[in-house]
Amino acid sequence: EVARSFGDLDFYARLAGGDRERVFGAPPGGVHVARRPASAPLFRPEDGVAEDLVFESPFVPNLPRLREGWRRHERNRFAHARMWRHARGPRPTVIAIHGFSADLYHVNEWFFSIPWLYAAGYDVLLATLPFHGRRAGRFSPFSGHGFFAGGPSHINEAFTQGVLDLRIFVSHVLEELGAPAVGVTGVSLGGFTTALLAATEPRLAFAVPNVPVVSIPDLVMEWEPIGSIVRGALSLSRRSLRDARRLLSPTCPLTWSPVISKERLFVIGGVGDRLAPPSHSRLLWDHWSRPRLHWFPGSHLVHLDRGQYFRQLRLFLGDIGFAYG
Repeated sequence: EVARSFGDLDFYARLAGGDRERVFGAPPGGVHVARRPASAPLFRPEDGVAEDLVFESPFVPNLPRLREGWRRHERNRFAHARMWRHARGPRPTVIAIHGFSADLYHVNEWFFSIPWLYAAGYDVLLATLPFHGRRAGRFSPFSGHGFFAGGPSHINEAFTQGVLDLRIFVSHVLEELGAPAVGVTGVSLGGFTTALLAATEPRLAFAVPNVPVVSIPDLVMEWEPIGSIVRGALSLSRRSLRDARRLLSPTCPLTWSPVISKERLFVIGGVGDRLAPPSHSRLLWDHWSRPRLHWFPGSHLVHLDRGQYFRQLRLFLGDIGFAYG
């Protein structure tokens, strides 16, 4: 499948050299988002509701050869999220995006400090990325397997669907629920997606990627022994790292400039991160003309001194006027 994907290189390279709306598309109007009481949330606000949201994704892959197969991923056709809303609302809303294979709502309630954000006056929505959680295939070996299992062309389309579905949630929060503002944060793979949203969704009040990845080919090269295997495969197929970058360039955050101002961007990185090395956070920070940046003393999975970066987040949100009341 990797070799077949390189046959798509010219198609995707042309997309990356064109209009970002041609790649990601605008969220269509009229998408019905169903809401129902959340199933067994850990956090149950006394002055609000916890709900599960779902809609049928209108996404169609850019690459024609993938369209028929994409329709066969029946569970992935439906986008899911969990939301906590104040009874006295609407409120400014924070959308949070999980990392690879880390979609469990209960884990992310803790990681994103949902009770803290809620107590600060915000509504919060936890979104599920394509091929994760309830969107994973019934026989997937683990959550998120389908996001990367289909090769580079499939990865491009998975990111594109993730961005479109999240923009539909943005529309729902702003237009249907009447929130005065909405911003997004995400960790790891969710940080990558957050950076793509910053390049495509002008309605965002802020974007805060946390330990983001910004180049999938470069990341893979840094993981051993996978890096050595990939380098060997590229050599045998007479392809280079540059070719791999070009193939995935339409969905690389470094391809596009942000559509929201520098003052509304904030990068969080881990100095000891080996899964998403600090160089990725630095590359994104440079690409975004060096907005606010915070380093924490931890790894990809162990975020030491989380309290400090949540304090920095609170200051950031205050500085940009993202507040209730």
